[in-house]
Amino acid sequence: MRIIALAFLLCVASLSEAAQMPLSVLPGGAVVYKPIQSIRERKFADLIPQKTDFSCGAAALATILRQAYWLDVNEEQIIEGMLAKADQDLVRVQGFSMLDMKRYVESIGMRARGYRVQPETLSSIRIPVVVLMDIRGYKHFVVMQKVDNGWVYIGDPVLGHKRFTVDDFVKGWNGIIFAIIGQGYDKTNALLDPPMPLTAKNRINTFSPVQDAELMDFGFIQSDFF
Repeated sequence: MRIIALAFLLCVASLSEAAQMPLSVLPGGAVVYKPIQSIRERKFADLIPQKTDFSCGAAALATILRQAYWLDVNEEQIIEGMLAKADQDLVRVQGFSMLDMKRYVESIGMRARGYRVQPETLSSIRIPVVVLMDIRGYKHFVVMQKVDNGWVYIGDPVLGHKRFTVDDFVKGWNGIIFAIIGQGYDKTNALLDPPMPLTAKNRINTFSPVQDAELMDFGFIQSDFF
């Protein structure tokens, strides 16, 4: 009966509150809930996904302005702001440029600077920045969140949180970072602490086969091994 009740609660929860999952039913009918997060929510935690083919720059900017400066802006507002001073025909063909992004940032009273950076100094960058990647011939703006222990952590407006080895990152990076500078920067912003990628690859080396002697302890008999 308790299992049936829990199954019913699961169905109700899926309709009313997707972020909470009934974990168990206690004596007396009380329900224990556990917060859950979908794979997509985890992938895009603290990031702004892009909604159009040409708005990766706007989404990357929105991510930094919202998370690092707590500004109430979204992708649509930044697109409108950049289009106001950009060549709209060129944007439709090539997307927004770093110059378009710079003009927008300056229009809201902040500064934006592009810096050429050597790969060996990437780990010294302590703020989230926008970088331009060439992914199989496709130019794409992403947020570089941090570089740590040989890994570059990326907030991708299309793919969500990713990480690359420094060598792999450098292969597709143009060597320039786009930094936003202004008042109200949060030194503990969430972008500096990205979630680990959703993969089990880093767990593979921790698995080891169960030895025959150990299998005997689990009810196997010698003839099971032939």
